[in-house]
Amino acid sequence: MDSFGAIILAAGQSRRMGERNKLLLPINGKPMIRHVVETYLATVDGQVCVVTGFEAVRIEAVLDDLPIRFVHNLDFDAGQPFSVRAGLLAVQDASNILVGLGDQPHLTSNDLRALIAAHLAADIQKISIPCKDGVRGNPIVVPAQLRTRLLADQVNPGCGKFTRGHPELAQNIPMKQRGFFSDIDTPAAFEEFEIEASQKDSK
Repeated sequence: MDSFGAIILAAGQSRRMGERNKLLLPINGKPMIRHVVETYLATVDGQVCVVTGFEAVRIEAVLDDLPIRFVHNLDFDAGQPFSVRAGLLAVQDASNILVGLGDQPHLTSNDLRALIAAHLAADIQKISIPCKDGVRGNPIVVPAQLRTRLLADQVNPGCGKFTRGHPELAQNIPMKQRGFFSDIDTPAAFEEFEIEASQKDSK
């Protein structure tokens, strides 16, 4: 039976947000990273790993009571591929792994379930990438059997370069949901999110 675990990347330095760590900004009354992690916990049946790096103590503090595994990436300043590598080395006991970002608060459990269903309906031996109008989204779905190959490149580990270099092992999954293609990287993006949230609350 197919099972799904998750790697959530939460190690970045949040440079475009200025002095604030974007993952700790309030989303629906809780820190963004907690909101995102709870979305994955409500969806997958396997282990959820959160990869930390920058301000790891603060990130872990707001997630401390959740049933997750923390993985600290000592090379977090080397870029996202090394956080993916840290997560792939740690996650266990799942036949498929969702690799997602900690700054996608628009993503819902229904979105994730739709991606999982689409992956199971496609070629389950390939990496599934949500795609809309030629734009790749997140999370992606990685069959556990490809983990060794993803980790083989010590210089550029992870998924981005691999999927582009091995198109025969990846498949684009057409998805329309906004959550796959939206993240919050800047103060302007966060302000837009807050405005939308307040408009929904007023209806």
